Amino acid sequence: MDNWFVAILEFIGLQILNVPAYLIGIIAAIGLIALKRSAGQVIGGGLKAALGFLILGAGANVVVASLEPLGILVQEVTGMQGVVPTNEAIVAIASAQYGATSAYVLVLGFVVMLLLARFTPLKYIFLTGHHMVFMSILLAVVLSVGFGAELQWLVVVIGAFLLGVIMVVMPAFAHPWMKRVTGDDSIAIGHFSTAGYIAAGAVGQGVGRRSHSTEKIEFPKGLSFLRDSMVATAISMMLIYLVFAIWALIVLPAEQAFEIFAAADGGAFIMAAIMQALQFGVGVAIILYGVRTFLGELVPAFQGISEKVVPGAKPALDIPVVFPFGPNAVLFGFIASFIGGVVALVLIGIWLGPMWGLALILPGMVPHFFTGGGAGVFGNATGGRAGALVGGFVNGIIITILPALLMLVMGEVLGAENTTFGDADFGWFGTLIGTSLLSGNAVVGVVLTVVIGLVLIAAAWAFQVRVVNRGWIPGAQRAEEMARLEAEEAAAAKAARAEARSDAAERSTDPTDRDMRS
Repeated sequence: MDNWFVAILEFIGLQILNVPAYLIGIIAAIGLIALKRSAGQVIGGGLKAALGFLILGAGANVVVASLEPLGILVQEVTGMQGVVPTNEAIVAIASAQYGATSAYVLVLGFVVMLLLARFTPLKYIFLTGHHMVFMSILLAVVLSVGFGAELQWLVVVIGAFLLGVIMVVMPAFAHPWMKRVTGDDSIAIGHFSTAGYIAAGAVGQGVGRRSHSTEKIEFPKGLSFLRDSMVATAISMMLIYLVFAIWALIVLPAEQAFEIFAAADGGAFIMAAIMQALQFGVGVAIILYGVRTFLGELVPAFQGISEKVVPGAKPALDIPVVFPFGPNAVLFGFIASFIGGVVALVLIGIWLGPMWGLALILPGMVPHFFTGGGAGVFGNATGGRAGALVGGFVNGIIITILPALLMLVMGEVLGAENTTFGDADFGWFGTLIGTSLLSGNAVVGVVLTVVIGLVLIAAAWAFQVRVVNRGWIPGAQRAEEMARLEAEEAAAAKAARAEARSDAAERSTDPTDRDMRS
């Protein structure tokens, strides 16, 4: 009976909640039913929302596939050795031992989230299914290490409570910055690297008060094609790929270099690098189209959820949802985040590692693209180009140091694996929960973990009521300053055009000028 029940929970958790397209399609359909739409509209709207997210996922797969060879290339030419944070890899390893426990945590945690969204001011429905699974696995691992294998029921109860809490409090803390990014209050961010996005937005406020947006870069007439974000992204990645490809041809034996792209010779190797860069541009374009498609269905349908099921609720969505609000900022943040990761790697190697015994965390291309790109968008929203660069850089440091700290509380088995969880919230939340269990006393551990959850709820509740609900949006002074500068620039340009027309008119009526022309 127990195995049968576990199988049902695993099916719900891993085959439905773990697939964001299914979850978003179901939520869209529920919203349309609540709005009393026809059966055809419910089916069509639910399917289109699911298809839009599948399109986004297809684009993400193209991006990941194009970044993996670049990551190998960078490691080969630089000789870096260490741990590569990969959420999917550590989850696959941990699921063998903690899969059943995490399924209970996931399903019950989703219920806790709905109850908190229904009965508190934290009206956020977390819809990033794979991140729910990642966090449930993380909590199952850390709590099992702390409480022991004999107290799995306690792991499930505490884990479900903490999972439900983190899924409503993080969208609340990030929401003022999210409103600055999107320009409205319709969606929230539901991605467990939120600490990095908040840090990027906050840093952007400090460094970019007079910095123009990444989306308003002025190109010379001959380079006007770079205004197309897909073209600009592909060309930028092409340059990055070519730098490392040429570097590889210089420092690596030919056979070792050619093996990275399965190339037969140097020419094929260079052209393979260029093709990977172009594929990256294609992937980003697919992501942007997928976001527009599913948002077009989900946001109107979610009004039904907001009106009938969880009053005032907002969908908390995956990080690519912000990419269309700053396509150039995504590239700025990605590159800056990778650089920040390299700097943090050096800091761990020469200082933090010897002092605290931290593992070397290598900068993985995939986490730096998605979280760094998101940080670039948040930083750009509050601080323009400077905010995108510095915000991305700060994110890179965060997602390098926090995973190293997390490995200290992951237990002897998983702590020895050559991978770990890669995003910011897994790092700080997992480390905090794991540290609270170091006493080895179950009662003390229960008290501390419950207190952590309650403190987070209280802090998010106060932040929601006193900050979010009162309409505070970060970067307001910069927005006013940039509006004034743009008005001045527009006025100056208008005056220059008027002066040019006046000069032309005077020349056309000047007899001397006419005689000279004749």
